[in-house]
Amino acid sequence: MLKKIAKLDSGTVLITGDGKRIARIYLNAWAKRGKRILAEYLPFQVDGDVYIGSPFESDEFEIYLIVNPLSRSKAEREKLKEWLASHTDRLVLLYERKYVKDSITRYGIKEFVDYLIAYKRETVGFERLDVMRLEEGKVAESKTYVRRY
Repeated sequence: MLKKIAKLDSGTVLITGDGKRIARIYLNAWAKRGKRILAEYLPFQVDGDVYIGSPFESDEFEIYLIVNPLSRSKAEREKLKEWLASHTDRLVLLYERKYVKDSITRYGIKEFVDYLIAYKRETVGFERLDVMRLEEGKVAESKTYVRRY
């Protein structure tokens, strides 16, 4: 399922739990395919050209990076939901630092998320990655990846 996400041309991917490495991998994979990326700001290093600016003011890019969408005020989340509804033909990466997995059902944004990647670093020496494909806000497919370090 992780490879399927790297090959996406449109849709919304939400990465939670401060998974910088996985977000960087996806942005680099999409940039290598010649996609133009617009980011609010970059919380990590990305290879290739990334433009910095507000995604709400430009429709000229194929990929958008929006940082901490769930930590915003209710008014900003409503604005983001409207923007996502009008940009279903684009690829949007929502990068959230806080960990959200099952509690995604509390957020109205769940209706627009196609894939949820919940990253968690466990204290016993491994990382856990829960990947879920969502349809209309409900889990349609789920897979868990574990990596020891």
